[in-house]
Amino acid sequence: MPIILGLESSCDETAAALVTSDRVVLAHRLAGQEAAHRPYGGVVPEIAARAHVEALIPLVEAALDDAGMTLAQVDAIAATAGPGLIGGVMVGLVTGKALAHAAGKPLIAVNHLEGHALSPRLADMTLDFPYLLLLVSGGHCQLLEVRGVGDYRRLATTIDDAAGEAFDKTAKLLGLGIPGGPKVEALAREGDPRAVPLPRPLAGTAEPHFSFAGLKSAVMRAVESGRWSHADIAASFQQAVVDCLVDRTARALDVADRPTALVVAGGVAANGAVRGALQALASAHDLPFVAPPLWLCTDNAAMIGWAGAERFAAGLIDDLAFPARPRWPLDPSAQTVRGAGVKA
Repeated sequence: MPIILGLESSCDETAAALVTSDRVVLAHRLAGQEAAHRPYGGVVPEIAARAHVEALIPLVEAALDDAGMTLAQVDAIAATAGPGLIGGVMVGLVTGKALAHAAGKPLIAVNHLEGHALSPRLADMTLDFPYLLLLVSGGHCQLLEVRGVGDYRRLATTIDDAAGEAFDKTAKLLGLGIPGGPKVEALAREGDPRAVPLPRPLAGTAEPHFSFAGLKSAVMRAVESGRWSHADIAASFQQAVVDCLVDRTARALDVADRPTALVVAGGVAANGAVRGALQALASAHDLPFVAPPLWLCTDNAAMIGWAGAERFAAGLIDDLAFPARPRWPLDPSAQTVRGAGVKA
C-alpha cells in the first residue's frame, strides 16, 4: 500500500500530508498566512514565499511524527509544481526534490489544478471517470471533463476574472478583509439576494465561458451609491455568481460526453449557496452530485498527496529537473478564448 508525502505551497497556505493509495489521510499539517497579508488587503507574493520557506520543513516533520513514520517509509514525494505564485511554487517543489533526492524516493510533480480535480475521488471512492467538473477558485473558473488521471477536456473557462477573485474583490469593497469568500457568504445570510440589480455576465448566451469582471464593477458602483446595505449587496452578489455558475454548468452538461457525476472542487466549492444550487442542477439531470468536504476544497496537501498517489499508480514519475510553472493548463490543447490570454 503506497504512502505518498504531499507538499502544497502554491499561494498562501503551506501544507504537508501523508496519504495512502487506499484513500486514508494519515496526517495533515497546514499553516496559514492571513495575519501576515491582512494589512495589505490581499496576498503579497514575496511575503508568501518567505513564509513557505519558514514553515514547510517543520510541517513535514510534524506530519511524519503524527503518522509515526520516517521519511524512509514514504514511497514517493508529490509536490505542487504549478500553477500558482511562482515563488511559493518553487519553495515547495525544491523542497520536494531535496527530500526525494536525499531519501532516494520518486518525485511526482503535481499540477495544483489536478489536485483539486482529483480531490473528490479521495473523499468518494465510488466516483468513476469520466465526470464533469466545475473547478472554481480564486484564480480559476473552468468546466472540465475529467476522463482520467492526466486526461482532461476543457469545455469552458473564464474570459477575465475567476469567481473566487470576484468574491475577494467584493469583500474588499465591503470592508470585510480576508479571506473574502467566507466573509461574503456569512454577510449574505443577513441580506436579500433580490435587493440589488446586478448583471449575470454571459448567462443565457451560446458562448460557453464565464465572466465576472463586469459583476465586480457593478458591485463597486452599488457600494459607492450608498443605496443598499452591505448585507443586501453581499447577498445579491452571491446570488449573481450562483446564477452564472449554474447557467454555464447546465450548458456544459448538455454537451458533455455521458458524465458519471457532476462534481465541484476548488475554494469556492466550500460556499453553501453554490453547493446547494449545483446539487439541485445535478438532480434535475439525474446525476449524482459530488463535492469534497469543506477542508478539501481550499488549498491543502492531502489533495496533492492523493493526486500523487493516482499518478504513482499510473507510473507517472517525474525527473528532478522538472520546472516550476506559474501557468500550467490541465488541457494544453484547448483553444485560447477571447480576453483570457494565459489564464485560459
